[in-house]
Amino acid sequence: MSSADSTEAPIYAGLVEEQGDVLAEVRRVAEEVLRDADRAIDFGAVGSSAAYR
Repeated sequence: MSSADSTEAPIYAGLVEEQGDVLAEVRRVAEEVLRDADRAIDFGAVGSSAAYR
């Protein structure tokens, strides 16, 4: 639910006002974790290492 939908859900709008937009924050953190994990698990360079030739 976006902030544009909050006019249709006054309870949600009130919670966002009190607690902040928790769903948006969770989405942001999840995307950051996925980016970090993608960098940490990048095995693309393993095959080109001289140690494995």
